[in-house]
Order: sequence, then C-alpha cells, then structure tokens
Amino acid sequence: MSEYLLEMRNIGKEFNGVKALDGIYLKVRAGECVGLCGENGAGKYTLMKVLSGVYPHGTWTGEIFWEGKELKASGIRDTEAAGIVIIHQELMMVPHLSVAENIFLGCEPTTGGFIDYDQMNARAAELLARLKINDINVALPVYHYSGGKQQLIEIAKAINKNAKLLILDEPTSALTASETRVLIDLIKDFKKQGMACVYISHKLDEVAEISDTVTVIRDGAHIATRPMSELTTPDIITMMVGREMKNLFPREPHDIGEVMFEARNISCWDVTNPGRKVVDDVSFALRRGEILGIAGLVGAGRTELVSSLFGVWPGACQGQVFLEGKEIKIRTPRDAVRQGICMVPEDRKRDGILPIMPVGHNMTISVLDRFSLRGLIDKDAELVAIQREILRLKVKTADPMLAIASLSGGNQQKAVLSKMMLPDPKVLILDEPTRGVDVGAKYEIYKLIFALARQGVSILMVSSEMPEVLGISDRVLVIGEGKLRGDFPNENLTQEKVLAAAIGKPATNAA
Repeated sequence: MSEYLLEMRNIGKEFNGVKALDGIYLKVRAGECVGLCGENGAGKYTLMKVLSGVYPHGTWTGEIFWEGKELKASGIRDTEAAGIVIIHQELMMVPHLSVAENIFLGCEPTTGGFIDYDQMNARAAELLARLKINDINVALPVYHYSGGKQQLIEIAKAINKNAKLLILDEPTSALTASETRVLIDLIKDFKKQGMACVYISHKLDEVAEISDTVTVIRDGAHIATRPMSELTTPDIITMMVGREMKNLFPREPHDIGEVMFEARNISCWDVTNPGRKVVDDVSFALRRGEILGIAGLVGAGRTELVSSLFGVWPGACQGQVFLEGKEIKIRTPRDAVRQGICMVPEDRKRDGILPIMPVGHNMTISVLDRFSLRGLIDKDAELVAIQREILRLKVKTADPMLAIASLSGGNQQKAVLSKMMLPDPKVLILDEPTRGVDVGAKYEIYKLIFALARQGVSILMVSSEMPEVLGISDRVLVIGEGKLRGDFPNENLTQEKVLAAAIGKPATNAA
C-alpha cells in the first residue's frame, strides 16, 4: 500500500487554450498537513477544484491516487464520499437555517419520511462537543454567529461527512486572533487523530506553524516540495514570487502638504441597537499626500468610521466633514465620489465587485460618463482605458471580458483599486486593502499606495495587520470601543504602544 493518502501526479488544466496548471504534483500522508503556497493566480484554487471534483475527471490531465487507487471523480459527491472535503474561503452557510440544519444539509436524519429535528440537534451538539466547541446553540440560525464560529461549524459539517482529508482555503482571512488560535489548535488535534490537511493561506506564519511539508506553485507550475523544518518564511516568499524580497514595505519619500480632509465629531449608531454608539465623537485631520493608518482591535469601530465618511454606513450618523477647508455633505457614495473621495471596501466580494460582469467593466463602471456620448458608450475608448489599467496594476487575466469572479482574490482586489483610482480622487479610503492577497500582490499594492501619495492623494487606510500599518503609514490613529484612543506620528512607533492605546491605556500623543 502507498505511504501516501493522496497523490496528484502531473496535473494539467487549460481554460480557452491558456494553461492554468502545468505538471503539478502534490502528495499528502495521513496525519500530515501540507501547506500549499503561491501568489494569487498561481493555480492553488484551480488545483483544489480538480482534487475536490468541482472539475470532474476528463476535464483535466494527469492522475489522482487516493488510498493507493486511482480516483476518477465525476463531481463533489464522489470526492466527499471518499473522504475529501473542501472548506472554501467564502463559507457555504445558509444564514437563516439553524446550525444543525447547516451541518446536516443534504443528509438530514429522518424518521417515518420526516426530518427528525431532535435527533439532528442532538447529533450536531455531539459533533461540536467532539470539537471542544461548547458555546454554540445548534438550534439558532447560523447568522447569529461570527465568521470564526461559522468556520468551526463548517469543520463540524466536514467531520459529519467522515473527512479523511480536509482542504482549508484561506480559513483565517476574516477571523480574529483568538478565533485563529482555536482553529489552528483544532487542526493540530486532527493531525494527531490521523486526519490529513491541505492548508492554503497567505499568512505564512500560520503555514510555518501548522505545516509538516510545503508545496509551492508559481504561474501554474510546481516549484518545490520541501519539509517545513528545512524552510524559513523568506525561503517560501522567494519561491512564491521568483525573487528575493528583502523589504516588504517599499517606503518611498513623498511630500506631505496642507490639511486636505477633516472629520469633526463623527458619531455613528448601531443598526440593530440604535441606542449604542459604534463610533463616538471621533475627530481627525488628513494632509495632502499623507498616508494615515487606522489601527485597533476587531470591533473597535474602524470600518464603521470610514463607511460613514463614504456615505455607506446604514445606521444613523452625525458630525462634519471638510474637504480643502469647505464643509461637504456626504449621504451616498455618489456624493463622495463627486466630491473627490473614493473607497475600497473591506469585503470586495460583497461590496467591491459585480461578480458576473467582466473584469474591465468592473474597473470602468465608476467613470462610464468619460466614454459615453449621447447615451452610447464608446467601447473602443473604454477598452483602451481597461488595457492601460490592467498593465498599470499588473492584473492577471486572460481576457478583460472574462467575468471578474473567475479571477483570484488578489487580482479582483487590483480591479477594485482601479475602479476607485480612475475617478482621480483627492482622498482614497482603503479598508483592509490587502486582505486575502499574497505577498507579491501586497508589495505591488504598497508601491501603488506610495505612488499615489507622491501624486498628492491623501490616503486613509484601515488594516488589522499591525506590521502593515506601521510599515507604510506616516501617522497612525488608534480606535478603541468607537473612540479615538491615540494619534501617533510613525517615528519609532511600536506595536506595543499601539496595542496599549487600543485596549484603553492612556497613551495618546497628538500629532
């Protein structure tokens, strides 16, 4: 019998004549975690679609061996029956169904031809208890729970399918630090029990902690498979991008001018609990060409603050906003863009892209008036602009008219950035601009941010990654429980000082 639970040999996959995968090898032993690393668009997700049966046998080349026998899956049902279960980055939950109903969706226990809810709830609770999860009510709708809890529910769903190999695609991209810790500890327990795991993440510290072996692919080709014990994080980065990256944050000199934007006494109220403030009397100024980072713990009110400034916060808001010394009123995103304020949202899937529309149209939708004459769009002029943007932002797409949903997360993010840069904003708000983006694409986005600052664009950036905030910001605001807890020049600023301010210690130093 083979020493490997899974062997993928010489896997190839083409789309319209373009090779997405070219000779990929992947091997996984029982009880082993393999970290699958590569830039956005490298082919990781395509490879996992081949493995999980999304792309059935015959639509790709090569061989897959499972428990020593060739696997020719015609769909996901076949791979799940074999014990291969994938948990996607975008969780496959039905929000208004209960936790138990989600866990047993498609395989509900029945008695006399009817769903046996008592049995289903009892078995769901038993599954969660096995995972040491005791704070979830299986009868409540899933939407009651955070992304981290929903991730654990997805894992319970996989265990219910008798998973032998768990494929985790960016499992912690939207989790808090404590939720991430719970998930990683859980996977370590699974390994001890003999379950195998393929772990896909751009968070290389997690890959290093949890993986026994690392496989790197680049541009659809297999680059290396090595024991994690022989690698460092910089080694993985070098293999991913094909070059050494000594400095992830390419700080470039840029002039900071007069005050461009000012927010005074901004307050926002919770949509579901209108008596609770989520932003409480926050004031700050942003200068021309300045990169102003906003740090804080999850739930601190950072996204609520910037959403209110762009006119998208759905709850009540109050306060004043000034642009170049004049008070402006922003009630909708259209108002904001017309005034010269643009925003890249935190959740690109939900708020940033139109998934079934082409890549190019997602870029130009913010400036269609530039290409229209008497109600008709000049397609040739629009295409020239699209191709220019694709080159400028290095968007990887075989065709600008492909649906944007077919692109990797990093390339989708570049398209959203393009959409918000085309109106030539005076102020650009970036909410988690590199979430779910690989290290190479991050570097390109950072260079773009510095280039915009050199051109005099004022940047307001929210990020949950402290090294990112400290790596590129000129100044850092710290938000905690909806209040401004700190305003620090980024000179010898430490993560410890920012965290102290975020949790409420008196550490404010006005810039």
